[in-house]
Amino acid sequence: MAKAAPREEAIDRRAVRLETADARLFAEWLEPAEATEEPVLVLLHEGLGSTAFWKDVPELLAARHGLRVFLYDRRGYGRSDPELLPRPLDYLDRMALVELPAVLEAAGIRRPILLGHSDGGTIALLFAAAFPERVEAVVAIAAHVFVEEVTVAGIRAAVAAFEAGELRRRLERFHGARTEAVFRAWSETWLNPRFRAWNVTDRLPRIRCPLLVLQGQADEYATTAQVEAIARGVRGPVRTVLLPGAAHVPHHQARAATLEAIDSFLAELATSSGEEQR
Repeated sequence: MAKAAPREEAIDRRAVRLETADARLFAEWLEPAEATEEPVLVLLHEGLGSTAFWKDVPELLAARHGLRVFLYDRRGYGRSDPELLPRPLDYLDRMALVELPAVLEAAGIRRPILLGHSDGGTIALLFAAAFPERVEAVVAIAAHVFVEEVTVAGIRAAVAAFEAGELRRRLERFHGARTEAVFRAWSETWLNPRFRAWNVTDRLPRIRCPLLVLQGQADEYATTAQVEAIARGVRGPVRTVLLPGAAHVPHHQARAATLEAIDSFLAELATSSGEEQR
């Protein structure tokens, strides 16, 4: 299990290619020298993201907690195979209930700690609800469980920034020639009038593992109603943290406070796991 307190360790980082039934996916392992096999901290990127979007967060978490860390580009993102388009409106279910189980099986991960950001946070919640016996814990950063007016407004602003060129140039560093497809699949899905009814709060009661919910106080895609709905809906122990000075990407915009909250959660998880094993 993870160490009870943050520390620094040498990290071995290696890239791998995973073969699932319908795609080849790019993934990375980060392994501290003294890490145990399980649990593995699995990072799930945002809806416009990739493994590279995390920057040095994976190394920091691996080193501070002595955990093996695994992250991958979902199909259509980064260095993984292209996505089949148009994207279906149930894409989050497909990523959580089809792709993620296949990835964990291919990687040999039995019982992960899932840490997801934005779409990745929602995917983590959906997986934990569908497979409660397979999850050690969840950290959900800026996750959505329903669509709000502010969500739609934020995505419209992102479309304007993309068409103006600034956001397009930033995303091209991560997605290259598929940048247009990545952005349009995300924005057009969330702006589709039929997607406005998307709501997964009815699944939250199936989540019984320890859960940390983080959100920036100035998140441009969500109000605190998302955090409140998640905390109210789950049946396991839950901790919520609203991060001042952060918008939708708190692990970069309020780095110290975000890492402190994750450190505390993982350390407590390690301590409780150690007590159960005695």
